[in-house]
Amino acid sequence: MSGLTMTAVGAHLIAGVDEAGRGPLAGPVFAAAVILDPELIIPGIGDSKKISPPRREALEVLIKAQCLAWSVAYASAAEIDAINILQATLLAMRRAVEGLARQPELVLVDGNRPPVCACPVQTIVRGDASVPVIGAASILAKVARDRLMCELDQVYPGYGFALHKGYPTQCHRAALRQLGPCPEHRRTFAPVRELL
Repeated sequence: MSGLTMTAVGAHLIAGVDEAGRGPLAGPVFAAAVILDPELIIPGIGDSKKISPPRREALEVLIKAQCLAWSVAYASAAEIDAINILQATLLAMRRAVEGLARQPELVLVDGNRPPVCACPVQTIVRGDASVPVIGAASILAKVARDRLMCELDQVYPGYGFALHKGYPTQCHRAALRQLGPCPEHRRTFAPVRELL
């Protein structure tokens, strides 16, 4: 962690970046980039997967209201099929950073694979749980993706997207076998590919 401290000392605008939705069988992969105000502390920020949906939504409002800049972006299911899930995730991350209203001087990314950015990038494994600015990005990405999956549930009824958000649950797999894939399903993912 000392390397992170030394790197971050000279950086005034640090963006945290994280993704949501690498594992689902349907829907885009989302990424968010956030620059927090170093003068403000938002209690409760952390790994979005360990925070209840109502709390995540409340934190989303606080983060957007109090941060210096935020951006949410995604790569579509078609892009995931075209370039693979890893490359699509990195693309969504790059889009999120490029969408920030302020240019960061350092980007901290959850995980071990950095997206291509115009400024220095540092990866931090499990950074969403240990670095607040990455945790904030984790929350924005997760809330945005969950919201879209609830909207897609109305467009493609019967799959249960609002319930499982596209993850390969038993009920999702059963609906997939019964109804076949919809346009939002990732055709290169094995459970979907097997039905084509």
